[in-house]
Amino acid sequence: MKSPRQISRAMIILVLLSLIVRGFLAVFLEFGNDEVYYWTFALYPDLSHFDHPPMIGFLIQLTTLNLAFDSELFIRLGAVLLGTLNTWVIFLIGRNIRDSLTGFYAALLYTASIYAFIIAGTFILPDTPQLTFWLITLYFLLQSVTGPVTRSAKKYLLLAGLAAGCALLSKYTSVFLLAGTLLYVLMYNRRWFRTTELYLSALMALLFFLPVLIWNYNNDFISFTFQSDRVGIFQAGLRGDFFFSELGGQMLYNNPVNFILGILALVAFFRGRISMDVQKGKLITMIALPLILLFLFFSLFRHTLPHWTGPAWTTVILVSAAYLREVSVKQARAKLFPAFAVSSLALLMVVLILGVMQIRGGILYSDPGDSPENIGERDVSLDMYGWRQLAGKFEVILEQEKELVNIDPMSPVISHRWFPAANIDYYLAHPNNIDVLGLGSLDGLHKYAWITQYRGGFKLGMDAWFITVSRDFRDPVPMYGPFFEDVELAYTIPVYRNGKHVMNAFVYYLKDMKEMPLSILANK
Repeated sequence: MKSPRQISRAMIILVLLSLIVRGFLAVFLEFGNDEVYYWTFALYPDLSHFDHPPMIGFLIQLTTLNLAFDSELFIRLGAVLLGTLNTWVIFLIGRNIRDSLTGFYAALLYTASIYAFIIAGTFILPDTPQLTFWLITLYFLLQSVTGPVTRSAKKYLLLAGLAAGCALLSKYTSVFLLAGTLLYVLMYNRRWFRTTELYLSALMALLFFLPVLIWNYNNDFISFTFQSDRVGIFQAGLRGDFFFSELGGQMLYNNPVNFILGILALVAFFRGRISMDVQKGKLITMIALPLILLFLFFSLFRHTLPHWTGPAWTTVILVSAAYLREVSVKQARAKLFPAFAVSSLALLMVVLILGVMQIRGGILYSDPGDSPENIGERDVSLDMYGWRQLAGKFEVILEQEKELVNIDPMSPVISHRWFPAANIDYYLAHPNNIDVLGLGSLDGLHKYAWITQYRGGFKLGMDAWFITVSRDFRDPVPMYGPFFEDVELAYTIPVYRNGKHVMNAFVYYLKDMKEMPLSILANK
């Protein structure tokens, strides 16, 4: 048996190494579409937003000192720090359900998870604060509702309510924490229904969520409508392609080794072959499995995204860790780094190395396209490359326009959708004190429908820029021709990676607005 001192030393090394790797990635990689969009939540904070609750914006405000430091590193700093904190939290949970070695195995598997380490633990997304508060809530719940009703357990249950409220302020799927707990208490520990603390804990969580309800009430519940439409099941028939895409995505996002180990561990648990606190195992499965199974069900009818079930699969890691600990009991000497964990970590490292090399160097794939308008269209790695390069070249164009005076270089940029609006805003427009305005549908613009109003909207006679890239080319003539006297291609900017021409950006003049667009929010 490994000594607590050996395990503590290994944990410190694991936490420090993961912090260093996360920090490197945060500095080295440009923002993806989603990340740069959530920067606008900090730029224009509110009680809630079109597509998500407000916590991600608050986190960015905190780590950037209200955007005083707005580089990729500081905007992602919350993810880097919370992702590292989560490594320690899941260790504590694993230690609670069995022993320190179980906790260390949980930390290893957490670190190996592509979702936990990269998506929620390095990139700045709503999943970032959600996963932290999810794990903290789970820690407190395991200290309370799985055992007898004691004074200490009641205290932990109230703390769970506070943490669950913060999770709800991060992402809507955190409601599964409450639902899973209710299901567990109903099925396995009904004595908690006789305690005041159970209801106070739920009430505190809902009070934290009150700002989101107020914002939605003031905006015709548009956020709830949008999210419910994403998982509606009556618009189409069965779609096996969506189901297998979701299932494969869950496997890849959570690391195929972790996924297989999780299935084996769940089977072993339900067959009673893992020596762990059974009540705690039941709570863990009651919280994790409904979220996983529900979105697999939704995927039979609608396109779903695999990271939506990320917190649930991270919860399953605890059962996997207990399973690995059980396997080690049967061995003469417990290994600090069992084969499953080593394989999982090795796969993560391969993904990280190849991913960074592809994003920054394009060594694995390059899409020449069929025309200048679609070069790079099939290269998903370009989601996180090219905007820094475009920023420098756009500044040169602005300087040229001061002399050419085709349009005022400080004219706003108009965009049809939240991406690339946020990419253009962060990398090209905001550093030059230029506004980005949204002109399109509410489903396309998301928060940019509100941002456009905050920035003063449109005026007759105004000029504007329109910027589109070959990965997602849009012709502005049919979109904006009815609103402007003239739409004219002004510049084509090539983007190079490792000496190869990988993408184009097309910069248009939109001259003399002749017709005012209708207010999207007034007619939503």
